[in-house]
Amino acid sequence: MKDGSEQELVGKGDLPVEIEELSRAVIGCAIEVHRHLGPGLLERLYEEALIYELRASGMEVRSQVDIVVRYKQLELRGQRLDLLVNGTIIVEIKSIATLLDVHAAVLLSYLRSLDVPVGLLINFNVIQLRQGLKRVFNGRAPMVRPLPGISAPSPSPVSSSSPSLSSPPSS
Repeated sequence: MKDGSEQELVGKGDLPVEIEELSRAVIGCAIEVHRHLGPGLLERLYEEALIYELRASGMEVRSQVDIVVRYKQLELRGQRLDLLVNGTIIVEIKSIATLLDVHAAVLLSYLRSLDVPVGLLINFNVIQLRQGLKRVFNGRAPMVRPLPGISAPSPSPVSSSSPSLSSPPSS
């Protein structure tokens, strides 16, 4: 995935400790979901369970967040990301045989659209979750972000439909 883009400029050690800790906490919640549900279910089921775990851990979670992609003078709409945690980490959930480079590229596009520093690509369709985890870094994002307790503001236009756990989100 390293192609000379800004993605190479940011790595694990370049993020504030708070974002590192939040990232580890999100991964811990994902491991808990995978431990109970295992592989082979629909993405929306993992999404609902992960939302439950994240909120139970005190994190602010927005699901199925509409994003606006800028192209020259146009604002393109219709793209959605799975989860935005504390306004700081994007989580994309998969339940597929193999993660492809294009999945990480899509996540990087989301990170750049919302000016978010890190995203987690989580494929639950694996025997051990660590085999399905990929962190993607956005070298264009400012490294100082609002952290826990924020109301998830974003410099880019964002709208969200946050369905309750009783009405499953569409993927």
